[in-house]
Amino acid sequence: MGILELFLIAVGLSMDAFAVSVCKGLAMKRCTWDKAAIVGLYFGGFQALMPLAGYLLGVQFKREITAVDHWIAFILLALIGGNMIREALKQEDEEEADECLDVRTMLGLAVATSIDALAVGVTFAFLKVDIVPAVSFIGVITFTLSVSGVKIGNVFGTKYQSGAELAGGIILVAIGLKILLEHLGLL
Repeated sequence: MGILELFLIAVGLSMDAFAVSVCKGLAMKRCTWDKAAIVGLYFGGFQALMPLAGYLLGVQFKREITAVDHWIAFILLALIGGNMIREALKQEDEEEADECLDVRTMLGLAVATSIDALAVGVTFAFLKVDIVPAVSFIGVITFTLSVSGVKIGNVFGTKYQSGAELAGGIILVAIGLKILLEHLGLL
């Protein structure tokens, strides 16, 4: 997997965290760099840890499912991306985020926004990705986008939240399709 594909996966995975960060920023009366960094550390940390956990699980079952790994990667990325697209297009009001940055709240949000990264980590095991640089890259990208999201949310509000999530979903579906087509020899 090349650096461009890894970058696109990192950005795609970061979109949920970015969207929540925008909401956090919107709810903050006074947004400081410290508050933005706290949000970024939670989201970036979990976006790095979850694919690592998925990778370790995937390595355990690698021999049993190597013959269908490309289908697994495609299905997982398509489901994750499709869900992100569906959420972005939903017309319902999202639950309002508050300024609360306590451990319980932030852990819940970090886990919820990084579940898709666990599934991506499983696909990394089948694609023979060098996991430490990959998860580090994902964590840094998510941290950066989350800090930016808090600041943007504080300035502009939730105007771009659904667009970011939609873009992330489309990116993940496209990468899943690329993996499948490459394995089938169509690309």
